Amino acid sequence: MKKIYLHPLALRIWHWVNALMIIILTVTGIQIRIPGVASLRPQDPALLIHRYAGWAMVASWVFWLVYSLATDNLSRQYVIRRRDFSGIFRQAKYYLISIFQGEENPFRPTADEKFNPLQKLAYGSIMGIFAPVLVVTGILFSDILFFRKYMLLWNIAGVVNALHVIGAYVFLLYLVVHLYMATLGTTAFSHIKAMIVGYEEEPDEVKRDGTQEVPLPGASSETGNRNA
Repeated sequence: MKKIYLHPLALRIWHWVNALMIIILTVTGIQIRIPGVASLRPQDPALLIHRYAGWAMVASWVFWLVYSLATDNLSRQYVIRRRDFSGIFRQAKYYLISIFQGEENPFRPTADEKFNPLQKLAYGSIMGIFAPVLVVTGILFSDILFFRKYMLLWNIAGVVNALHVIGAYVFLLYLVVHLYMATLGTTAFSHIKAMIVGYEEEPDEVKRDGTQEVPLPGASSETGNRNA
């Protein structure tokens, strides 16, 4: 096995903080949406926690955007390139069929490209479309007494509410799929471990003659020291 450094410390901290915020927002959001929502007072714990967690999510998304732009993480990891279009179908076939036949994943992550084509589509959509939707609509709902007159004036209250709920459902679906995908490493917990320690363990390359590449004595098996 060889180790590849994929996840810098800053992104690992961001990932787990973001995960915690999503869980808190999901739980409190369900409480707010249950029948009887009209009886919830402005100082109700669920509303307050949801509001504060929402502002934390805003800060989290802003951090991700600034960090990704400053380190080229956005262009290197999220931009879909021409070669990715053919890889989309190959990767989809792997997840739907090949994985259950014991075949290897056609994509090997590197420090310069750690997401396969389907991951780029999923993560890019989440961070580039649905997260901003939740951020903007959440800000509008964060002080409903202040923004209500403007939403009523422009007749967008229903649209803002629908977009917020749809974005929340997409995030919830994404979380379920993400948790499942996290178990598809070399072991059930290898991807989770990688997001804690930063290093992903990958099988050694197999040569055409069937032998494995063996590192020379004194050579490091840890590769990929660029920021991801």
